[in-house]
Amino acid sequence: MNIIKSNGKRQAEHFERKKLHTSIVAVCLSVSTPDGQAETTAHTVCDAVVAWLQTHPEVTSHDIRTIAAKHLKIYNPEAAYLYEQHHITI
Repeated sequence: MNIIKSNGKRQAEHFERKKLHTSIVAVCLSVSTPDGQAETTAHTVCDAVVAWLQTHPEVTSHDIRTIAAKHLKIYNPEAAYLYEQHHITI
């Protein structure tokens, strides 16, 4: 599946589960989540995003971030808040 960049400045790119997984782990670790829990949470969130993608033929990177944050909020609300605010954080 190709992901349309939400800012329109770059070409569409293929969805990479590993890229999403890495970003979820990183945000979990940034709020002091234990390593194992961060990995488990990332795996669960990625599964939810991949399932969602199966029913949406065209999505933007913003769509993926929104769905990932929605599911991350279930398991780690503090990490989800940071994930949602990534563009604001200095």
